[in-house]
Amino acid sequence: MTKKDTFPTPPNDWPLKAYKNGEFLNSPDGRIVRILAEFVEPNSRFIKNDVSNTIVFFGSARVLPKKDAKENLKVLEAQQARNKTSSPGLNKKIRAARKALAMSQYYEDAMALAEKLTKWSMGIQEKKKQFLICTGGGPGIMEAANRGAKKAGGTSIGLNISLPMEQYSNPYISKEMAFEFHYFFVRKFWFAYMAKAMIVFPGGFGTMDELFEILTLVQSRKTKKFLPIIIYGTEFWDPILNLQGLVERGTISKKDLTLFRFFDDVNSAYDYITTELSNYYLKPPSRWRPGAYL
Repeated sequence: MTKKDTFPTPPNDWPLKAYKNGEFLNSPDGRIVRILAEFVEPNSRFIKNDVSNTIVFFGSARVLPKKDAKENLKVLEAQQARNKTSSPGLNKKIRAARKALAMSQYYEDAMALAEKLTKWSMGIQEKKKQFLICTGGGPGIMEAANRGAKKAGGTSIGLNISLPMEQYSNPYISKEMAFEFHYFFVRKFWFAYMAKAMIVFPGGFGTMDELFEILTLVQSRKTKKFLPIIIYGTEFWDPILNLQGLVERGTISKKDLTLFRFFDDVNSAYDYITTELSNYYLKPPSRWRPGAYL
């Protein structure tokens, strides 16, 4: 009989190791382990894939591709024509579809901008210095940016979050860079930690939440890295963001308005981002700092 054979077979009710105990891991006491996992596992994948820098796209999950928006409107208008009359409900749907078609231009612009930025980044010889497109992983503007990166033949990141509505991983995220988060604050960390530029397309609560959080980090100098911020689409944002009003009421300073810039076309936004990132992170070797610092 070998030494190995002398050990008894563990009974079926043998205690589980803590890291294999699903009941514990999903309990309130296991929360700290779950939180740490959402820090450590993404970090492991980013290191494995030489990812240090991102260009983050934020925007509404509800913006449609132009093709889909046109088709939706066409169906509704055809229904109205067949009925040979109008109803308040159908008229309301048609008005909403026309607004969705107008908003769909932002989907097309986000896709085009992400494609151009990805092609530019892929031309950077050293992989660790490349800038990957990063989104929240869902539909709408997020999908458009991941789609643009894929169209360019590049890798892109999707930091998806489990929500009871509307949030699902879009099919254009690179498989090795697709993440699913439970905790908003950990997901926010990964948005901010590697970001070297931020592009904010039209959106709602979530988009403004991310915008003001990053602006606060930059304004308060809790992040000291260079971070150009673009707010895209003045026609959308002008009636919504009256930031000059904050200056006039003394709640922010006039210089805080220089923390970001507005753009309305893909080429100008592309030129600004690539020039700023090239000048700060690529041209002077002595100023190159891998990773990000918060």
